[in-house]
Amino acid sequence: MKIESLDPRVAREDILKEEEYKGLGELNHWPTYEVFHQRKRGTHHVHVGNVHAPSPELAVLFGKEQYARRGTCVNLWVVKTEHVFATQYEDDDIFESTKDKVHRDPGAYKVMDRIKAYKEKQKA
Repeated sequence: MKIESLDPRVAREDILKEEEYKGLGELNHWPTYEVFHQRKRGTHHVHVGNVHAPSPELAVLFGKEQYARRGTCVNLWVVKTEHVFATQYEDDDIFESTKDKVHRDPGAYKVMDRIKAYKEKQKA
């Protein structure tokens, strides 16, 4: 059965009613979705916030209305918050570099002076 709505943004989408979302209890709520949006093609998606929605399709609609209405946006991603996995702050040692592989870090290369000199030369 399709969702019937007076809102044309919802009505034009081919969204089916999901039985599990029909009768939410008093203390229950719709799942939370994290919203990421992309300003221009080829750029990174950036986390802009979250929405509560009964389905991913409606999460995209709610995300568009909430976070892409006023600014430039070419693409949206929504991800259920429960599917986002993060490292623990106590495990920050996994990001440390080994001292014998300093060449991997951009700070190990001291070329900024040469870059500045080259830019000054180009201006002259």
